[in-house]
Amino acid sequence: MFPADLKYTKDHEWLKPEGDGTALVGITHYAQDALGDVVFVDLPEVGASFGGGEEFGTVESVKTVSELNMPAAGDVLEVNAALADHPEAVNEDPYGKGWMVKIKLTGAFSGLLDAQAYEALVSAESH
Repeated sequence: MFPADLKYTKDHEWLKPEGDGTALVGITHYAQDALGDVVFVDLPEVGASFGGGEEFGTVESVKTVSELNMPAAGDVLEVNAALADHPEAVNEDPYGKGWMVKIKLTGAFSGLLDAQAYEALVSAESH
């Protein structure tokens, strides 16, 4: 259900290490489903630096506004500008077209969950 090549936070963000010291960041299918229809994504400027766990933006849905927390320390290399005009991509393809930022990792991401541990977390939250 959750891609095995990603790492996950308990706050429902994912991190996809690219193998070159960079990683993509987004929210999980579970998170977008809980939010409902995403209508706006507020992302940081390229060049901004964040520590692991720090808020880097917000995602607004028809139900609520939710914080986005950085899964690992990093510097923003790129933001998904397509989300400005098409925030629904977060709902339609959270692990693909709905990615949010690309970062240059500046710290370890050892505290993150693998797909199996994240699935157990989601399963516990849904019951």
